[in-house]
Amino acid sequence: MGYIRAEEILPVEIIELIQKYVDGTNIYIPRKQENKQQWGAKTSYKYELQNRNQSIYRDYLSGMAICELAKDYYLSEKSIQRIIRQEKLSNVS
Repeated sequence: MGYIRAEEILPVEIIELIQKYVDGTNIYIPRKQENKQQWGAKTSYKYELQNRNQSIYRDYLSGMAICELAKDYYLSEKSIQRIIRQEKLSNVS
């Protein structure tokens, strides 16, 4: 995430007011609540992870051992266990 110089977008009066509180410090201004987006909304990565996790669960159900899954998917055994647990819960609902 890049930053924009305050002088480029804010009036001098607002910059001076902000300087009363933070002078020469980088600050983060959060989005308005109505403009917030869910994680992964801008890319397909969220769906890629869902597909990967479903594949891991299918492989697990077909008999693959957790240590094999960890090697095949380049994840730790704990991560594989977590994914399997989450997939079990989501398939019950």
